[in-house]
Amino acid sequence: MNSSYTQIVDITPLCYEYLNGSCPKVVYPLLLRVSMYLFFSTVVILTVLGNLFVIIAILHFKQLHMPTNCLILSLALTDLLLGGFFMPLNMLRFVETCWYFGTLFCKIHNSVTIMLSTASIINLSFISIDRYYAVCHPLLYHNKITSFVTVIMISICWSVSAAAGFGTIFLELNILGIEDFYYENVACEGGCVIFESAAASIASAVLSFYFPGVVMFIIYMKIFRVAQKQAKSIQDSQCKNKMKSMLNKEQRKATKTLAVILGVFLSLWTPFFVCYVINPFTGYSVPPVLIDMLAWIGLMNSTCNPIVYAFFYKWFRKAFRMVLSGQVLQPGSSRMNLFSH
Repeated sequence: MNSSYTQIVDITPLCYEYLNGSCPKVVYPLLLRVSMYLFFSTVVILTVLGNLFVIIAILHFKQLHMPTNCLILSLALTDLLLGGFFMPLNMLRFVETCWYFGTLFCKIHNSVTIMLSTASIINLSFISIDRYYAVCHPLLYHNKITSFVTVIMISICWSVSAAAGFGTIFLELNILGIEDFYYENVACEGGCVIFESAAASIASAVLSFYFPGVVMFIIYMKIFRVAQKQAKSIQDSQCKNKMKSMLNKEQRKATKTLAVILGVFLSLWTPFFVCYVINPFTGYSVPPVLIDMLAWIGLMNSTCNPIVYAFFYKWFRKAFRMVLSGQVLQPGSSRMNLFSH
């Protein structure tokens, strides 16, 4: 008889136990949590140190002060900010499954996420334009890609990215038309997700990833065709001097390296953006943990870029040894020839 009066008590863990409207919390086993913290902390450290080194090397050595490397510097700064600002907070949210830093900081966090992701693809777009002129129109390169033009490119990159990131979140363009659904069914205390309508997800994915990705892929295909023709003409012609041959070799190597960086970027981010676009059309049925995992795979692109530089560039490895050994602190080290054997 007493069983008919028994109340069912919900013991689902919450982010805020004594707060109405709190998000549910997933409590992972201790061993799994420790393993995740160790893994993500390693990724954060490698990302920060690797990109910090790229920035120090390009800023310190005068031989590296050229338009292409200025764009690489901007890309490394993007990766450094992702590793230093976004990744640690995202690690806590991913492992603890709750956001404990307040609504305002959540908006800032999400804005910076969109800003830096957009900055990465715009940086890569400008790098592909730089490589296009360097390989396809070498005689026009120094007239077209000047220091002033490079500054304009970097300014456009960061201003457009900041407008896209902070405008989308603080003007709530991401939930335009579905505000009621979002605040009634998605928003809760302790949650910090970037929720977007179908129209917003398509627009942001196309403008921030798919369109520039396809354009850059086409540009690099054209660059490689031209580079192959140049290599053949150099081999067939006897009137080309050795210096020009070496210059073309360096240009081709730089182009190949940056194409690999683009390929890594597209490979790591494509799974996330596929789910990102599909999710609104499937009633948001993609598990949030899967989206977070794919996002982390994409974020690891920022970890991979310095590794690609180290693999392809001898000057990068030489600069790395000089930084570690403290030789960069010696007078005149900024004029060191990194390209000598």
